Amino acid sequence: MAKPIVAVVGRPNVGKSTLFNKVAGKRIAIVEDEPGVTRDRIYTEVEWLNNKFTLIDTGGIEPESEEIIPAQMRRQAQLAIETAQVIIFMVDGREGLISSDREIADMLRKSKKPIILVLNKVDTKNQSPHYYDFYELGLGDPMEISGALGLGIGDLLDEVVKNFPEGAGEDYDENIIRVAVIGKPNAGKSSIINKILGEERVIVSDIAGTTRDAIDTPFTDGEDEYVFIDTAGLRRRSKITENVERYSVVRSLAAIERADVCLLILDAEEGVTEQDKKIAGFSHDNGKAMIIVVNKWDLIEKDNHTMNKFIKDIRTELGFCPYAPIMFVSALTGQRLMTVLDKIKFVANQHAMRVQTGTLNEVVGEAMLLNQPPSDKGKRLKIFYATQASVKPPTFILFINDKELMHFSYLRYIENRVRENFGFEGTPIRFINRQKTGGEK
Repeated sequence: MAKPIVAVVGRPNVGKSTLFNKVAGKRIAIVEDEPGVTRDRIYTEVEWLNNKFTLIDTGGIEPESEEIIPAQMRRQAQLAIETAQVIIFMVDGREGLISSDREIADMLRKSKKPIILVLNKVDTKNQSPHYYDFYELGLGDPMEISGALGLGIGDLLDEVVKNFPEGAGEDYDENIIRVAVIGKPNAGKSSIINKILGEERVIVSDIAGTTRDAIDTPFTDGEDEYVFIDTAGLRRRSKITENVERYSVVRSLAAIERADVCLLILDAEEGVTEQDKKIAGFSHDNGKAMIIVVNKWDLIEKDNHTMNKFIKDIRTELGFCPYAPIMFVSALTGQRLMTVLDKIKFVANQHAMRVQTGTLNEVVGEAMLLNQPPSDKGKRLKIFYATQASVKPPTFILFINDKELMHFSYLRYIENRVRENFGFEGTPIRFINRQKTGGEK
């Protein structure tokens, strides 16, 4: 099951963004006294008492306003309400109960979700003079906090995690390969999954953005178990005209975080777009294995150089992930789709591969002999020892004499030598430079 989602909702200027920033531990949402500053949902990953969840800050709800921006904010909040497991309903403890609070409470009750009523701006130990007025909303005992001062937030988070559904945050067994199918809307993600599965398990439509949420589809091939996570298409903000798609971005990014392997689906007719770069970058930054799948290859007029030109263009545009294999397929005709599953299994194994410490140090030592480490002011870089710390992605620690001497170009050289010897196709690999102190041998 994916991490639970917690939405903070309420009318404008009750302190939602202040609470959000306090819980997130960093200033993410813009905090101003002017109502309507937070016009779109902003999200962050939170951990409390070993419970991980996604917290969403919504634009303020103004139930009666028909102005374009407030109306859009209301729809945004409604979408967050529909997909959240727990809702924090924030009101102003100083101002007291007003009609907008009553109307929002009516909206929330229809969701049938756990709702925590929070009186914000109670900046002293004294109870809000309006405390008992809020029982009128029929949402149980109000909790009092001060988002600005951080008072009562721990108690609030305790209450939030109590309301998570059983098994929330748990994911699949480590032996199951989790595959996120990512890309722009209408690139053919759902169609590719259907062809691989051999049955219509995911809704397919020619309308971009049909897949609203991340849909998990378990699948077994022989002794190998997979879960395909079909994400909603990610689209540039300027192109998101239908509000429901905005929330799908949160679900898509969350799906990438849960995955072992990401299939980046490109539209052969469009090539690599700026949004494709951003999506690939998110997968790369999260250390996920990646396969670049060029769909609709049957629609391209070809000659002897067409495929090589496509590969060159992709490598140029996505230069930060040269490790990702490129496949050319057609979801319509099924061309080469049956080989995709084999490639997924292969890169998943590469993503989880460990190498022996002795062999790793032989490769690093040979690399230093072939290409002497850089020096500065008479002092030369020394790599004393290398070891693999973890997998998914493969992560290596280099024990060195001086971090300042490790130039990124030499680290790239070491990475290339490691790849030449061990493979690691389809997965990023990471290096951590650890400086030895003078007393260590």
